[in-house]
Amino acid sequence: MSDTKSTVLKAAAELLGDKDPSAVDRWIAVDYKQHSPTAGDGREPLRQLVAGLPEGFRHEVVRVIADGDTAAVHGIYHGVGPVPLVAFDVFRLNADGQAAEHWDALAPQLENTVSGRSQTDGPTEPTDLDRTEANRALVTEFAEKVLVGGDHSALTDYISTETCHQHNPEAADGLDGFAAAAAKWAEQGKPLSHKKVHQVIAEGDLVLVMSEGEFGGPVACYNLFRVSDGKIVEHWDVMMPVPAELPHDNGLF
Repeated sequence: MSDTKSTVLKAAAELLGDKDPSAVDRWIAVDYKQHSPTAGDGREPLRQLVAGLPEGFRHEVVRVIADGDTAAVHGIYHGVGPVPLVAFDVFRLNADGQAAEHWDALAPQLENTVSGRSQTDGPTEPTDLDRTEANRALVTEFAEKVLVGGDHSALTDYISTETCHQHNPEAADGLDGFAAAAAKWAEQGKPLSHKKVHQVIAEGDLVLVMSEGEFGGPVACYNLFRVSDGKIVEHWDVMMPVPAELPHDNGLF
């Protein structure tokens, strides 16, 4: 396990598992830069958030990918509302191994999905570690050319036509499944579009693309892809509406 991954998991265990406000001083940088809509910059807002976590709160870590000084956690927050929240949390660590910057996106967990797959199930550990850079390049090109550029004629250059497991709750498996979901969204007056890619985080066969787009309004889009033999074979996502106001001046991205 990489130092970045183990550090983030230890920090999450103490902050969100033990609900220990004093852990903020161990794991969070003094100049902590926040992009989440849930807290402001620095240690104190996070300390208050941890101290105020409800009795039934629980953070379930599903998978983690580490890329240099950055780690992305795909998990579920329980006990924070009427339904659990599926989340991506991204942390950048400083040279001292403390979290220096944080981004996230959250969406309600749904019991029923079109594909029959949950929003988080599937493989949890990165494999094909020697293919990290090749997979990063493939997914980055796909994101720029297809998601942002809108060149849907190139879909089969990047996505497997044999197997593509879908975890978006409104889409069935395969290329046709997502195309049908996109058509339905367009009919509902909320066509999905991607405007700009902000970060690409990769470890082995897992590649996370953080971008901004439109889906009935401005959204933060976190798309996680699993790549096998040079093609995308699995997809998870969280799309979160961009709030009108944030408790800081850093933006969501």
